[in-house]
Amino acid sequence: MRALWISAGLMSVATGLVGIFLPLLPTVPLMILGAFCFGKSSPRLHRWLIEHPVHGPHIRDWQARGAIRPAAKRLATLSIALAFGVSVLLGVRPVILGIQALVLLAVLIFIWTRPPG
Repeated sequence: MRALWISAGLMSVATGLVGIFLPLLPTVPLMILGAFCFGKSSPRLHRWLIEHPVHGPHIRDWQARGAIRPAAKRLATLSIALAFGVSVLLGVRPVILGIQALVLLAVLIFIWTRPPG
């Protein structure tokens, strides 16, 4: 089971690193997931991720209080707006746009109802 948790953590962190360059992949939530998986399997990898100078503070905020920093909330909102705008510009069917809008609105509500980090 330990190997499964480590594999899931490594996949999550790797996907999160790709998300640094692709705005549609949520980097910080994937790092939080990686920390969770490493917490179940590898104290060394968990400590490395928690103490990471860039991602560590976000993970610690989430673990301590379920908090998201205001700058991260603004960046997430901008990314969501840009993703939706691209869909509109590409002429995605209205039904799909409606579904996308509902899902993205739910994500925004979740993000903005979290306490500030």
